[in-house]
Amino acid sequence: MTDQRPDYTEAGRRLFAREPEFYWAAAKSTDLPPPRGLEIAFAGRSNVGKSSLINALTGRNSLARTSHTPGRTQQLNFFDVSGAFSFIDMPGYGFAAVGKEKVSAWTGMIHDYLRGRVELARVLLLIDARHGLKATDDPVLETLRTAAVPFQVVLTKADDLTEKQAIAMKAAISAKIARHPAAHPDVILTSAKTGQGIPELREAIAYLLAERGALPDWVWK
Repeated sequence: MTDQRPDYTEAGRRLFAREPEFYWAAAKSTDLPPPRGLEIAFAGRSNVGKSSLINALTGRNSLARTSHTPGRTQQLNFFDVSGAFSFIDMPGYGFAAVGKEKVSAWTGMIHDYLRGRVELARVLLLIDARHGLKATDDPVLETLRTAAVPFQVVLTKADDLTEKQAIAMKAAISAKIARHPAAHPDVILTSAKTGQGIPELREAIAYLLAERGALPDWVWK
């Protein structure tokens, strides 16, 4: 039997063709906004290239703040995408060029959000393709496991790897997350610099929305 699943590549492109709208910032878990539908969160170490990937995904140069200094995002930033869903730019965890007390506070906020947000449909866990999973990723993986939050690994900075290295890293990550029941089996290789993997990531998000009945009809027109 042939696969009758529609091609979500164009739907994903159209979904992100409109200007995302920033609408809320939360500095602590008690400041979260009222629900506005499905949410997809971007999580990763503070130097993983999260802001650059978000800008590439949305086709905007400065939607998410980029910096050579890790730790510039210090709150949960909520963006509306075409009225279909919200994406959340989360503070990076691990090393950051700010005080340990502040890092501890926003790391706690990340875990509170991941454990308690009913609207959270998926976490995109960003991992530097050059380094793979690190010990600093373990607490977030454990939180996702215990809270049964679906997540998908997105490898960043893939342009710094050869094709052989990229294939090996993708296979290694897939093997490591296979024991997590909430892990999506597809690991996406991306590069904000070259655009590698951006259409695939948009497609994955569009398909997720379709599964949840939240993909707007206009993306097919």
